[in-house]
Amino acid sequence: MIPDKQFLVDTAKMKMPFGKYKGYYLVDIPEYYLVWYKNQGFPKGKLGTMMALVYEMQLNGLEDILRKLR
Repeated sequence: MIPDKQFLVDTAKMKMPFGKYKGYYLVDIPEYYLVWYKNQGFPKGKLGTMMALVYEMQLNGLEDILRKLR
């Protein structure tokens, strides 16, 4: 699945709504935290999809794309 442009913009502006990194932009959450979620299972719904996208982008060194969109 290739996310559309608006989904990328929404992901860039999304802040973590709970947990240790509540209030942080998803793209600013440390990679180890996203790896933990990857292993445990991302939350259901849009937030989980966004977190999985950020994880993949960090894994491939592309997180600056999201930072520029923000």
